[in-house]
Amino acid sequence: MQDERRPVLSVEEALERILETVRVLEPERVPILEALGRVLAEEVVADRSIPPLPNSAMDGYAVRAADVARVPVRLRVIAEAPAGRLSPVEVTPGTAVRIMTGAPIPAGADTVVPFEHTRVEQDSSCEWVEILRETRPGANVREAGEDVRAGQVVLSPGQVLRPQEIGMLAALGRTEVAVIRRPRVAILATGDEVVPPWETPGPGQIRDANSYTVAAQVRQYGGVPLLLGVARDEETLAREGVRRALAERADLIITSGGVSIGDFDLVKQVLAAEGEMRFWSLNMKPGRPLAFGVVGGVPLVGLPGNPVSAMVATELFVRPALRKMQGFTQWPWPEVRARLTDPITRKDGRRHYLRVRLRETPEGWEATLTGDQGSGILSSLVQADGLAVIPEDVDHLPADSEVRVLLLREYGVRNTE
Repeated sequence: MQDERRPVLSVEEALERILETVRVLEPERVPILEALGRVLAEEVVADRSIPPLPNSAMDGYAVRAADVARVPVRLRVIAEAPAGRLSPVEVTPGTAVRIMTGAPIPAGADTVVPFEHTRVEQDSSCEWVEILRETRPGANVREAGEDVRAGQVVLSPGQVLRPQEIGMLAALGRTEVAVIRRPRVAILATGDEVVPPWETPGPGQIRDANSYTVAAQVRQYGGVPLLLGVARDEETLAREGVRRALAERADLIITSGGVSIGDFDLVKQVLAAEGEMRFWSLNMKPGRPLAFGVVGGVPLVGLPGNPVSAMVATELFVRPALRKMQGFTQWPWPEVRARLTDPITRKDGRRHYLRVRLRETPEGWEATLTGDQGSGILSSLVQADGLAVIPEDVDHLPADSEVRVLLLREYGVRNTE
């Protein structure tokens, strides 16, 4: 029987309550390569200009613009300027310096003529270069500070660091940077029927898939999973598991099992005894019995025991929480619109998340159910490319109906080749 004191929440209401509870974590300093994909927690100011001096954008000849105002013109080559070294000579009227890309522009020069616009001549005394095409003043010269100027704010707190930002940090001489730290997430399975993957299950027992599915999801979304094993169906053991999570300095606790309406609803008992229960029933399928509360100041998400329910609930609720904790302000879920190849009938007034395979056709995406949609069928997720969302107020959808599909694969559909 439904507990009237605990109203059934919509997916949006539940997510709002979870996000109101979790906080953005404090910064930590990490090597810049470890900062990839993370949220910057400090202002980055350029300590010097990039480039520090005017330099050549091409291989060619550094000249005075006044000398090449009319072509063809013949200039005497007086030196060579390689990259990474200041030229000791000055370009004077009638002379040129052979220059490489990135080399500082020699004194007196203000323009670079590319090699392909020249012809080289050699006599017994020196080398000459003939300029064959007109070149505008200042051509092919990168000015000092053209990219970044000393004292400029280059990166600001809140930016997500991509490869290009990592490269900029390196260009600025930064080997470490402050980013929001990764959340430590304690994961505890419950149930007498659950054994570790390395054990042979006895009669009526199953291996613990949930802990590893959820741990992989936590890692995928930037968290640090802490596997705490399995707590048997005794309240004292479940309490010990939660206390161990607190001792491990977890920022979030995730349990699986023990949240439905029954005699062994351990997680709800532990929350009632050790902390505060915020909700435990949602208007969705799979994943209706999902508990959320706070224990010892740490948010706790109690997932259902069925593997599909646990994974779907982690995607819907834990993923956004982890992203917020890491300083992200948006966490969009990639989705497509697809046409159903199967009719769907549902009459329970809940929002359904159905596992589907996707196929791209000339007319758009097609979505096909991955067979049995039971919440215990983990293989239905292995075969799935996404979750088709069936709204609460829809009882029936004929084949060819269009639905939203939340993608479960980062790069789209599964590779079946």
